[in-house]
Amino acid sequence: MPPERPSDGSRRPRLTPAIADARRAVREQLADLPEGALVLVALSGGPDSLALAAATAFEAPRAGLRAGAVVVDHGLQVGSAEVAERAAESARDLGLDPVLVRRVDVGAAGGPEAAARAARYGALEDAARELDAAAVLLGHTLDDQAETVLLGLARGSGTASLAGMAARAGLYRRPLLGVRRAVLAQACADAGLAPWHDPHNEQERFARVRVRRSILPMLETELDAGVTEALARTAEIAREDAEALDQMVDEVAEELVELEEGGCSVPAAWLAANPAALRHRLIRLVARVEFGSALSRAQTLEVARLATDWHGQKAVHLPGIRVERTAGRIVFTAAPDDTAGARVDTP
Repeated sequence: MPPERPSDGSRRPRLTPAIADARRAVREQLADLPEGALVLVALSGGPDSLALAAATAFEAPRAGLRAGAVVVDHGLQVGSAEVAERAAESARDLGLDPVLVRRVDVGAAGGPEAAARAARYGALEDAARELDAAAVLLGHTLDDQAETVLLGLARGSGTASLAGMAARAGLYRRPLLGVRRAVLAQACADAGLAPWHDPHNEQERFARVRVRRSILPMLETELDAGVTEALARTAEIAREDAEALDQMVDEVAEELVELEEGGCSVPAAWLAANPAALRHRLIRLVARVEFGSALSRAQTLEVARLATDWHGQKAVHLPGIRVERTAGRIVFTAAPDDTAGARVDTP
């Protein structure tokens, strides 16, 4: 059945289960925004973001909000400008306003996927700042969450990766994390929308595409048809635990961290007496907040040994940081960034 058209000629699709699911998910994420605020949809033109745009166009006015869209043209494929303009036109047809198209230059740092992501988020943040938007809505789905968790497991990245993507993270909101990709494709079909299908999503040189096309379907077949939902549920549980531990360490840091000349220190006894999850978080927190350094697990363990396996060893040298034990405290000081890994001075 084609979409119904009201007397004013605008397109108004019949309410189907898929459209209702998308709208309900968006409604929940818009509920706490102040009246009159602007929300922006990050729109690629694909089924997920197009279903998100349609749901937002419907729900935002009913919540007293304004809704627009940002289309990022990565310039990585022939005809990308035309694809971006078609996506922008779809947004305008849905009633979103303003609609911006931003062309970005994708570098090479971290590989093609990471570089494209960095460029995209940079463009979204610039657009939100320019338009004074209260939130940017991203079209990540339950399937995307499951893929993220599986990739994190394969890389041994720890709780941060197992926790997957947050439903809310600063400016960004992901209303569709509880909705399957197939439901959103159906929502587009039900609404008479014609999404664009990114050919990069068919190229198995990308790890995420291999997970999506081969590994997850195999797990669904060989283990259980609910594996995708189970992985997404794992992310939710891991995120709850990680956020609780992070909050505990943040509170502890306010009491324990003391400023030193050129750095700061924490008591070795506290590190030694507490569980590894708290100990390692405090070490990483100090390195990140005070020195802007993200420590690897190996580097974190070397610092922790100054408290848990103390036998007179001298300093641990990290990128931009020197860490040593002095008078019962683990002292972090700024140092020349002359090494990519941890080095321990022997007595």
